[in-house]
Amino acid sequence: MTLLELENVRKSYGGRVVLDDVDLTVERHDVVCLIGSSGSGKSTLLRCVDLLEEVDDGVIRFDGAEISDPRVDPREVRRRIGMVFQAYNLFPHLTVLDNCTLAPRRVHGVRRDHAEARARELLAQFGLSEHVDKHPDRLSGGQQQRVALVRALCTGPELLLLDEITAALDPELVGEVLTIVHGLAEAGTTMVIATHEMSFAREVATSVCFLHEGRILEQGPPERMLSDPQEERTRRFLSRVLPPSG
Repeated sequence: MTLLELENVRKSYGGRVVLDDVDLTVERHDVVCLIGSSGSGKSTLLRCVDLLEEVDDGVIRFDGAEISDPRVDPREVRRRIGMVFQAYNLFPHLTVLDNCTLAPRRVHGVRRDHAEARARELLAQFGLSEHVDKHPDRLSGGQQQRVALVRALCTGPELLLLDEITAALDPELVGEVLTIVHGLAEAGTTMVIATHEMSFAREVATSVCFLHEGRILEQGPPERMLSDPQEERTRRFLSRVLPPSG
């Protein structure tokens, strides 16, 4: 069953086209990985889905309803979509627990005790129980990114958007974050993920999309896309980011 659909989506900044007639369909429980060079449009695509950016042309549908219509209330859409950024975006003046319960309480009207119980449960799953009363500046980058994931999950999103969530992490911290995302994929969470981690995309994706100059140039199952791409530009990109075979 289709959850997200982009049809002929275009987005420009000034005279620079960032998304150029993008078509994309995401079924429930899909994990779609967006790959491509920096500036290819991956982050802008996610921001348009979350209505942080307004599209210039085309249609975005979520669960059958058009959400790209300017009359749509973005807050209502974001009640059902979670987004995690590479820069964490945690509130520095709030504790870990308060960061995770703010949206459920303020946006979804969940009682404080229920919101805190759910947050504590997720924080425990992600190995963060001992940090619930700490402020973000007392956590490592990997811990902050895990908190950002928990915060997004606390609202029970139907769709999770992940924007290069390991890009700002030290290499030794990348694995702990990707392990959590792998578990979410196995649990059936529908996700669209912009990533530079090709081995991760191979493991978790149901589909991989290669973006180039604002277009989805090629799309397919991860094994074919990463081992036998059809487009020359895809092959050229992968030759730079994949370890040499043999």
